[in-house]
Formats: sequence, C-alpha cells, structure tokens
Amino acid sequence: MKDGNPLENFAQCSLPLTRHSRVQLAHGSGGRMMNELIRNLFLEAFDNPTLNQMEDCATLVVEGKRLTFSTDSYVVDPIFFPGGNIGELAVNGTVNDLSMAGARPLCLSVGFILEEGFPMQELNIIVDSMQAAARQAGVAIVTGDTKVVDKGKADKIFINTSGVGVIEHEFVISPERIETGDCVLVSGTIGDHGIAVLSQREGLSFESPIESDTAALNGLVSAIVETAGDRVRALRDPTRGGLAATLNEFAEQAGVSIEIDESSVPVQPAVVGACELLGLDPLYVANEGKLTAVVAPEIADSVLQRMREHPLGRNAALIGEVTSSRRTFVSMRTRIGGVRIVDLPVGEQLPRIC
Repeated sequence: MKDGNPLENFAQCSLPLTRHSRVQLAHGSGGRMMNELIRNLFLEAFDNPTLNQMEDCATLVVEGKRLTFSTDSYVVDPIFFPGGNIGELAVNGTVNDLSMAGARPLCLSVGFILEEGFPMQELNIIVDSMQAAARQAGVAIVTGDTKVVDKGKADKIFINTSGVGVIEHEFVISPERIETGDCVLVSGTIGDHGIAVLSQREGLSFESPIESDTAALNGLVSAIVETAGDRVRALRDPTRGGLAATLNEFAEQAGVSIEIDESSVPVQPAVVGACELLGLDPLYVANEGKLTAVVAPEIADSVLQRMREHPLGRNAALIGEVTSSRRTFVSMRTRIGGVRIVDLPVGEQLPRIC
C-alpha cells in the first residue's frame, strides 16, 4: 500500500469483501455468519493446509511427533456465573480444544486484558480458579502476558489462553473420516452453560438451579480413545452455536447427512423450561463441558458404556447416525413423528457466552 491513510487504499485490497460492511455480534456466534467470516476473510488471508482443516486445534508434526496447538479468547459476561467464572472457563476451553484431536494437553499460556479499576480481589479469585482448573486437568500455565487499558476501554477482564498438546497414538481423529452408518453420541445434557450464564446476566431464577457444565474433558477423551481406537471418527465440544453448529460442521466437512432423534438428546428439564420461556432452542445453546463423538457403529455401545462410567459422561446418549453421503445437512426426527432441518444458527442468540 502507499503511504498515508490505509483506508484510502481499501479498494485495492486483494482480499474478498464479506457481505457486511461492519462486524456484527453474529460474526462471533459460531453460526453461519461466523463461518462466512472465517472462510471469506481469514482463510483467504492466511491460507495454508493446516489452517484449512478448520479444526479446533492445529496438528503439527515436529521431529516425528504430532503436536497440537490451539488458542481461544474469553469475553463472557458476567465473569462470575453459576458453576464457574471466566478464569476456569478459559483453562477448560483450551484444554478441551486440544483434547478433541485425541491429544494429551501439556501446557498453556494466558493473556490478560484488564480494565483500569478492576477489583484486585476478583482478579485473585479468577487466578486461583485458573490454577485449580489447570491442576485438575494436569496441565501447567507456563507463560503469559498482561495488559491494562483505560477505564471504559474494555469490560472488566478479557482472557486469552493458548495451549500445546501431544498425540501419543497413531489414530487420526477428524470429521473427514466420518462415514455413512456411523453413530453420533453426546456426553451429557446440552445447553447448561448458556442458560446458566444467561440467567445470571438477566437476573432470572428457576425452580431448579442451572449451573454451567464447564469442565476439562481430556480424561473422558482418553477413555473414549482407549475403548474405540481408530474407530473414533470425530470429536468436538459444542460450544458457541451449540450442538446444532457442531453437527453442521461435521456434515459439511465430511460431505454427509446426519439425522438425530429429538427424544434421545439429553436436556435437563430446567433447561427445557428456560428455553421455552426465553424462546430458545437447546440445540443452539452453548456448552462448555460436553463433547460430541462420531464413532463406527460396531463400537458405539461399548463407547457409550465407557462414557457413562466416567464422571463427566454419566448422562451420555446415542442421539443419531450418519445417514447419507449424497447430501450435506442435519435433520431431526421430532417427538411427534415429523422431521425438521437443523440448520446453522444465522444470528446471535446469546452474545458473550464464552
């Protein structure tokens, strides 16, 4: 570009424009608009084979070893919510991203962006919870960075965590391996985290308290891989965009159709009631301590049993199967016997949920 204001040369930019002239909240929702932003801007700009895999973490081969690397930023509001806070959420989230490749998480970095005037007592609580979460997950926080911005230039605290893991087996776990006939499992009730955060944010109370499910899933993943080996096709934690977004990502990456059974999807009654009250669909509500697994049909019952034996998989369920390699969409058999399409979320139902 020439000297001067870079915006004067905007029209000469070689990158394609998205269909929006300004960033929208929905660009961070985990749904269709976020997918378009990533594909039309970021993938075009940073194009390389590793990034183009569109996984939650990058898999890198270093001196013959497969390492995983991931990064995530957390802007949840409020920063304290039933069942957790932004600190343990940040640790668990990156541990989980590494784990979804079947890796053993090794270490994390943490970056803090703090607003001037943020209470030091609250920062102490957050840091203590991060250390406790890291200890529970068996990882160390080995490096970091701290920035403080003027009061009013941020919202209390934002946290970035990055992590490195190692894959200690020969299996490849990726949506590209999904095949017709494979079974879809979830590790427990969906929508808990999103509704817990929303209830705290909006001052809502329910007859049965709803808590976030934030947890590190590396132990559960190890049990699944130990049971199924290379018959584990794909793993992912359904965070932003919920279960619906994850299943659509699987279908698109594998070029298949997936059908789930509404009566088989585990949802807490309190979450169902809250969603009905608020006009939300649990399929689209964020989770922070659940995973979705696609496994070969002959091993599905064994994997399900192993998941249910783990503390974080007690409510695991087999919810559907891969039905076709000719079309790419997700559908759901409803309780009343119909079938509906489960599409990617288009707007932002719950901003700043993680």
